[in-house]
Amino acid sequence: MRRWPARKLLSSIALAFLAPAALAAEKGFQYSPDARLAYEQTISLRLKEAGIAIQRMKQQEPENLIVLHLENYVDFFRLYISENEALYSQLKKNEEARIRQIQEGDPRSPYFLYLQADIRLQWSLLKFHFGDYLSAFLDISKSYKLLRRNQELFPAFLPNLKNMGILHALAGTIPDNYRWGARLLTGMTGTVPQGKAELEKVLRAARDQPFLFEEETLLLYTFVLLNLSNEPEKAWKTVSQAGLQPAQNPVHCYLIASVAMQSARNEEALSALSKQPLDPNLLPFPHLQFMHGTAKLRKLDLEAARHFQSFLNQYKGRNGIKEAYQRLAWCAFLKGDLQGYQRHLRQALSQGAAETGADKNALKEAQSLRPSPEALLKARLLFDGGYFQKAFQLMQEQDIREYQSLEHRLEYHYRMGRILHGLKRYSEAIASYQKSIALGENAPFYFECNAALQTGMIYETLGKPEQAKEFFRLCLSMNPDDYRTSLHQAAKAGLSRM
Repeated sequence: MRRWPARKLLSSIALAFLAPAALAAEKGFQYSPDARLAYEQTISLRLKEAGIAIQRMKQQEPENLIVLHLENYVDFFRLYISENEALYSQLKKNEEARIRQIQEGDPRSPYFLYLQADIRLQWSLLKFHFGDYLSAFLDISKSYKLLRRNQELFPAFLPNLKNMGILHALAGTIPDNYRWGARLLTGMTGTVPQGKAELEKVLRAARDQPFLFEEETLLLYTFVLLNLSNEPEKAWKTVSQAGLQPAQNPVHCYLIASVAMQSARNEEALSALSKQPLDPNLLPFPHLQFMHGTAKLRKLDLEAARHFQSFLNQYKGRNGIKEAYQRLAWCAFLKGDLQGYQRHLRQALSQGAAETGADKNALKEAQSLRPSPEALLKARLLFDGGYFQKAFQLMQEQDIREYQSLEHRLEYHYRMGRILHGLKRYSEAIASYQKSIALGENAPFYFECNAALQTGMIYETLGKPEQAKEFFRLCLSMNPDDYRTSLHQAAKAGLSRM
């Protein structure tokens, strides 16, 4: 038997021992069966079960960096739904740690840049949620640049197009009060039609081939249709034909109810919310209780109060607290319980934050302890539920001369405009909106600002883009105390559509 030289023998032995380590260092990206299972469990809010699958992946697929993406999804849902600030402070360090680990992976994979971009995009949404605006804008900028590079390398990679679609749709709709942040988004351009078309392309492809992120794309697409593209009917058609299961999946329940409530289908929203799953293995989703209470209140069912109280008992965040107490106050007011009305509003003064438009509006009412006239409040609720004819009949019984304050006269014209708009009596709606705009010049209320926005939307519906642009710009020239950010974003989206 021929003898090997000692040095060669030692080298061979060393290579034999080092080979497994070298193979282990080859880290890649694969949505394996366990990874797919963990993803599906996560987006169904079965986070405990997803955690078991993730741990199994770590043991059986230690080189598969997709596990970092899955762990980020778990963090995202836990934080976005709970709005727990202490948990956010604890988990936000995970973003950079995961990015660094992903950068050790195979750069030839389309997931190499995509995962970095998606993790940054998810954290940007969370940072906006928790008021960390500068870092959020920086993350969006980094995400967009990574996605653009990945698009050049892998133009047919659908997950990339999913994210590019939502970013392109949002690019031109950033409200002016965040203009400083928009300057950080160097090179990020796009329009609502462009982003919408990209998301539609992904959904069409998903009909012809299995696509893991189809539900996620559907959620983004309906957001664009509802909030940026002014197409609530198309959003409802899309959701109602998607085969969603609200009794099994709380995210499905949320999506159906959200679209129903924003497309004047309150009964459909109530139907979905009445089926919401109560499985203790699911991540608690207290906002479904808030939505259920809102849907009941919109048909003047004062049993809504128990849902708002359930939301307050479960919820650990800050946003929505003042609004929930305001809704409890309305329930008491409509029962004729003025003491209860004032008690709930005093709670709104001291509880929660005033960062969203709805919470700011609740705080203003709590500071004044003065409700809208009962008829106007009922008309508002009925309109929001899509009960336009009932709301119209109620308003016809009112006499504007009974309203002494500027705020209530403005609200009267604004509410009548909204109801006539819902009934598609467009010329009459425009006339009522214009009364609100003229009466409310330089007033701090949101009625005249939204009246301008809604007038623009009517002209858009009628195929009159120049008039639509005029009123979208008028909306942007107004700065109400409440809802300014959302109204200005909607007006910018309108201009983007034009």
